Amino acid sequence: MEITGRLTADAVVRKVSGERKVTVFSIAINDTYRSDGEQRKVTTFIDCSYWLNTGIAEYLKKGGWVQLYGRIGATAYLSGSGEATASLTFHAIEINLLGSPQRNESSYNASGHTPQELPKAEETAANKFVGIDDDLPF
Repeated sequence: MEITGRLTADAVVRKVSGERKVTVFSIAINDTYRSDGEQRKVTTFIDCSYWLNTGIAEYLKKGGWVQLYGRIGATAYLSGSGEATASLTFHAIEINLLGSPQRNESSYNASGHTPQELPKAEETAANKFVGIDDDLPF
């Protein structure tokens, strides 16, 4: 499954049983729709975990856009006041950084590659129109 959203806070690395560590963070997914001619906005918050490499935590900063691949789970429980409550949890196996508040773009995946800055649009060969005249037929 793939989901895309904005980080609601900086990621945190938590130590669990023994020496095992997990990177945890939360994302918000915004959706808009029309109802009775009025535009409405719905935000869904999803708690996420990444078990493969904690080095990604330093790149998961509040406000950044991320694309996640993995599986989703729902947890139902009783709150302290006895109310039935539920939460969504996403177990990520791949994280792609789409953009951050500083507009730096990079990618990080389950194979443990270090993030690398993507080439700027003006630097890519696809954006260089060599040999094309200024007089286009359309």
